[in-house]
Amino acid sequence: MAVTANKDVDIDAAPEAVLEVLADVEGLPSWSPVHKKIEVIDRFDDGRPHHVKMAVSVLGINDEQVVEYTWTDTTVSWDLVEGSQQKAQHGEYTLTPTAKGTHVAFELTIDPKVPLPGFLVRKGTKTILEAATEGLRQQVVG
Repeated sequence: MAVTANKDVDIDAAPEAVLEVLADVEGLPSWSPVHKKIEVIDRFDDGRPHHVKMAVSVLGINDEQVVEYTWTDTTVSWDLVEGSQQKAQHGEYTLTPTAKGTHVAFELTIDPKVPLPGFLVRKGTKTILEAATEGLRQQVVG
């Protein structure tokens, strides 16, 4: 069963600075404890990642996955191409300029291959949301 979670964060930096951090996918393990290893398979002409292979671990559940990124001036999204533990995944950051910087809305939908207990899903989701928002904020302004 697919699970969707979302969280917003305000970052005291321009959207371009936030996008720069998000485009540095090889740096993800330094600010997201969920991401263990990242390998860019190919890139778009502008240098941004297109297909990325990653090893992730949440609550002891390890997954090897390949995701496909899509980029605009205000959004970054990705979809699962293949994974060992998930049937589907869609993640998206939406950036909105504010007077003090950028409002970031993060949403993630995952569909695990095997059913997981609700408490594990809730705990894992919290870990992912914190990394995706507070980890990102600290990396941008840090």
